[in-house]
Amino acid sequence: MRAVVEESTGREAVIQRLRDVGLRVTGPRLEVLQVLSAGGHMDVESITATARERLGTLTSQAVYEMLRHFLETGLAAKFDRPGLPAVFEISGPPHQHALCLRCGRVENVEAEVPEPAGEALTAWRMDGAEVVFKGLCPDCLAAARD
Repeated sequence: MRAVVEESTGREAVIQRLRDVGLRVTGPRLEVLQVLSAGGHMDVESITATARERLGTLTSQAVYEMLRHFLETGLAAKFDRPGLPAVFEISGPPHQHALCLRCGRVENVEAEVPEPAGEALTAWRMDGAEVVFKGLCPDCLAAARD
């Protein structure tokens, strides 16, 4: 019974998030946002496949359109991976990322962003900064040792 209550509460929270940003609540929007809310960083094909399991039908194009709306309203964030498809996550507190250079895995990292040195950017108005830690994830590191 507890799992049903938590799922219902999670669903209600997702519905409220859609309403809070002025988006109409539809089955596909609700499902895609729930997929993102489950955590992790997913590309469009993974989001589509996961949501399609529950909905039955859903196109990648429809997911792209929903993600565009989620990005515009601040519900989701996008992380570009060089040479690989971008991944998306539910928006949350500011954080940085770690990127595996072999498999493309992305993990959230809590780290302070350094201030620009000296007077390098005094004439600029900064709107944000991003630090990306690059290396090998534990799985790729273990595979490299074998």
